[in-house]
Amino acid sequence: MSIGSRLSVRLADFGSRSIITHALMGLGFVGAVISGLFVEGQLGVISMVAFINFTAGLWICQSIHSLGNAATDSEYNGVLLEVLNRV
Repeated sequence: MSIGSRLSVRLADFGSRSIITHALMGLGFVGAVISGLFVEGQLGVISMVAFINFTAGLWICQSIHSLGNAATDSEYNGVLLEVLNRV
């Protein structure tokens, strides 16, 4: 089994995808804050807005994905409980 197919099998679980999406949203928001505070001029503003837009897009995708998962009989109870179950 190749690496790509093993990874896709592990990510087939909704909770795993949700954790990864939330981690990316966190990194995008941290990137927005850092670029807004430490990068000067137009480049800082443009970078901050780009990171915020990226984070907002991920948030919308996660919301739509969660709505679709609610129709299934999955045992997913949110990202916080998913992290607590894995720790």
